[in-house]
Amino acid sequence: MSTSTTEVEQKNTSSRTMGLPKKTLLKWYDEMLLIRRFEEKCAQLYGMGKIGGFCHLYNGQEAVSTGSIGAITENDYVITAYRDHGHAISKGIDPNAIMAEMLGKSTGTTKGKGGSMHLFDHRKNFLGGHAIVGGHLPIAAGVAFAIKYRNEQKVILCYMGDGATNIGSFHESMNMASLWKLPVIFIIENNRYGMGTSVERSSAVTDLHKRAVSYNMRDAVIDGHDVLAVYKATKEAVDHAKRTHEPTLLEMRTFRYRGHSMSDPIHGHYRTKDEVESQKKLDPIELFADILRTEGLADASYFKDAEKRIKKIVEESVTFAEQSPEPPLEELYTDVYRESTGE
Repeated sequence: MSTSTTEVEQKNTSSRTMGLPKKTLLKWYDEMLLIRRFEEKCAQLYGMGKIGGFCHLYNGQEAVSTGSIGAITENDYVITAYRDHGHAISKGIDPNAIMAEMLGKSTGTTKGKGGSMHLFDHRKNFLGGHAIVGGHLPIAAGVAFAIKYRNEQKVILCYMGDGATNIGSFHESMNMASLWKLPVIFIIENNRYGMGTSVERSSAVTDLHKRAVSYNMRDAVIDGHDVLAVYKATKEAVDHAKRTHEPTLLEMRTFRYRGHSMSDPIHGHYRTKDEVESQKKLDPIELFADILRTEGLADASYFKDAEKRIKKIVEESVTFAEQSPEPPLEELYTDVYRESTGE
């Protein structure tokens, strides 16, 4: 008999899964699988010319968004860079709206105006999707300042790639967050390559989490293939921020299976096929599935059923997007400029 997420939940007593409810663990598996299948479909649609512009896929990094966003509440904020589809799914945005945005339709998250790199949903406290490398880091510090100013029990998770740690706004934002004690969790998704340049060729200090030392900030390095390790580290940082308003820098070591963007070959000229294939042996979805099997929380029939359910969700998102209307011409400037009140 297959395991169902609708069954009455029992607390799992395993120390490996930290006593988390079975329902939560199975939800995380489904979420990671949804991100993977969603991205695979996006790659297909991009190749068919149905998705325009740039498109950066999250294949291989699913444990980072799932585990970290699993450690916050709906009231907390998330902001990220342009590899944002996974974060949007983890934050609970409807896959239909995400796919519609990918296809530039009026039913998308930003009415078809943002596309792949600018997903946004204020109702979910998902603040983007930002295409300028590192441009969102000061925004994260600003949101954290507002949280503290209002004396709210909230945090903001701010994701970036390893390449963003070498620009000025990274250091300025880190310094400000630590100096003013702002509740922001900076998360470096270190997938080893900033576009096509390895960390070793671009960073004098390759242990990127150590940069927190310069700003008297808490830091940690985490196996980004392990959704449970990601959750644990993020939860500790979030709890600390909500107690003290102090920030943390987390380095999640992960790997992307696709190229930097859809215009970049999977292997490119900067990494070998052997390197990519060896990293695929650390597939976060398969690693988590092994834990669920070992703990007796899911069996083969569950995983088979999950594939069917997730495939249906993805196919329905494509149907929804393709059947949605194009944005009307008269909406071209709507929500772009603030309307003047004449005051």
